Amino acid sequence: MSSFDVPLDNERTQLDAFIEEYRRAIEATLDALTEEQARRQLVSSATTLLGLLKHVTWMQRVWFEECVGGTSRQELGLVRSPQESFQLSDDDTIASVTTAHRDACATARTVIADLPLDTVVTGHRTGPRTLRWVHLQVLRELAHHCGHADILREQVLAD
Repeated sequence: MSSFDVPLDNERTQLDAFIEEYRRAIEATLDALTEEQARRQLVSSATTLLGLLKHVTWMQRVWFEECVGGTSRQELGLVRSPQESFQLSDDDTIASVTTAHRDACATARTVIADLPLDTVVTGHRTGPRTLRWVHLQVLRELAHHCGHADILREQVLAD
């Protein structure tokens, strides 16, 4: 379901539709690429197409599993900083990172399924937030990184 399919639905349905749309969009930037293309570093930072998907996976786990679910990053086995979350290991592949992303999305859906948007969550180290705020933050991050991924994909395919 696209965000254009739910313009008159309730706020939760609309937010969920936008998040799902961007989740699919960032995964799609890896479609039909080789492992080398997905790892190609085209900017001075560690940002790569595969690294972007790895980062948004980490980001969603932080917001949904740590902030909403209350499980610490250490318990989740997550790196501590956003910068570290872009770093690829030799074992990271398009398939493995995509699977991890899909697993994180499924967990996120489960964690928030029965919670209203006004629920105050306290698991983030910077303090309490509403679930609505978490949705908006995740949406902002996904949209931001989809833009990066679009540009990187365009550069990769131009080579």
